[in-house]
Amino acid sequence: MKEWEVVIGIETHAQLSTQSKIFSGSSTAFGAAPNLQANAVDIALPGVLPVLNKVAVDCAIRFGLAVGAEIAPRSVFARKNYFYPDLPKGYQISQYELPVVLGGQLKIHVGDIEKTVHLTRAHLEEDAGKSLHEQSGHHFQGRSGIDLNRAGTPLLEIVTEPDMRSAAEAVAYARALHALLRWIGICDGNMQEGSFRCDANVSVRRFGQAQLGIRREIKNLNSFRFMQQAIDYEVQWQIATLEDGGGIEQATVLFDPGSGETRAMRTKEDAHDYRYFPDPDLPPLLIDRQWVEQIRSQMPELPNARRERLVADYGLSPYDAKVLTASLELATYYEAAVATAGRANAKTCANWVTVELAARLNKEDHEVGCSPVSARQLGELVARIADGTISTNIARKVFDALWNGDADSADEIIAKQGWHQITDHDALETLIDEVLAGNPGMVTEFRAGKEKAFNALVGQAMKATRGQANPQRVSDLLRKKLA
Repeated sequence: MKEWEVVIGIETHAQLSTQSKIFSGSSTAFGAAPNLQANAVDIALPGVLPVLNKVAVDCAIRFGLAVGAEIAPRSVFARKNYFYPDLPKGYQISQYELPVVLGGQLKIHVGDIEKTVHLTRAHLEEDAGKSLHEQSGHHFQGRSGIDLNRAGTPLLEIVTEPDMRSAAEAVAYARALHALLRWIGICDGNMQEGSFRCDANVSVRRFGQAQLGIRREIKNLNSFRFMQQAIDYEVQWQIATLEDGGGIEQATVLFDPGSGETRAMRTKEDAHDYRYFPDPDLPPLLIDRQWVEQIRSQMPELPNARRERLVADYGLSPYDAKVLTASLELATYYEAAVATAGRANAKTCANWVTVELAARLNKEDHEVGCSPVSARQLGELVARIADGTISTNIARKVFDALWNGDADSADEIIAKQGWHQITDHDALETLIDEVLAGNPGMVTEFRAGKEKAFNALVGQAMKATRGQANPQRVSDLLRKKLA
């Protein structure tokens, strides 16, 4: 394995967040019964003409700006000719020689290592339909049929240079791209519904060899876990084949999650096999500087810039800033919580968002946008910890009550339950005297040098107040008494 270098490039098909298809007015909503969302243009009836969806172009421009690419002032739609049952026209409208987005780059992180993946291009195209084979619950049960609901769905195909050198790097790139597309609002990223699909072009070559090896393309990877498994298997298979004296044939392969293996589906076509030529029904796409600047003015702050600002403005660690910018919704939630809690409590807010809130969201399978605890409520909770109204342990109980919808604010719950932190010196001193009197064995152990006994005494004091005593004051008073 050490003698071989892995070379990977990724092609991603991202379904754009438009309400209608790229060349027709049909809906793009997911889940309709077969062929209910396919009109005359989608099924290629004679005499129909495509009309370009402007919102799809807006999405392409947003992506180009996000990755620092060149937005082509003139791009051309082409016909990609091939014959398959789910392609009623006999060709797919795509872009070939003159795509809408050229170049660009995306930074990825694998462990502590940062790497830049360079993009070749991104082009607009339409999706094909879908073949259904013996699908229970469909009209085609026991037979094969064609569902053209997806035909004409707008896609942005994003193609990288062969810059990645491991499955881990490929997955890191796919995750980073997935997060960016969702961040800028051009793709919902739903991999189960086919909104984000990756093809991995994988080859191997001996270290020091300049020429690239023969690649095999793993199609339609719709899971990061499957991408990792598929590439790892494909790499091992190619190396074993070459070391046994065999050769690699350029091919399209599929990954079988059940067996964990890739298997050849067909020999891989080259571009000339598709006989690309400009689509005579569509004029060149012209994008002027004013259009680009209009889209630029609508762009959100990008993830890298947001991370740097969170570190600079709130004193967060780079790690915390990275976690909090996993999505635009999470970053927005965090800053809204800080706005309520106060900037002095920014670090505590980060801890609550990345630990308590994240754990509960994960357990309940919620996105942050559906959190029962609002950013305002979490900010109020953090503020009550900071001003000494409640302890951290009590705060967790308040958080549970907010999650369950027991009240609209932390203050309401604290007042209702009588959970205000005990800070009165005389009350705490009386309590500690009782704890010391009731636990002479622990006192003896502490004075014999066993620090664990001291922690146990603190625990007894907190237990006696149901967690409402101020832990620091309890600790200070205990040490004073024991001294």
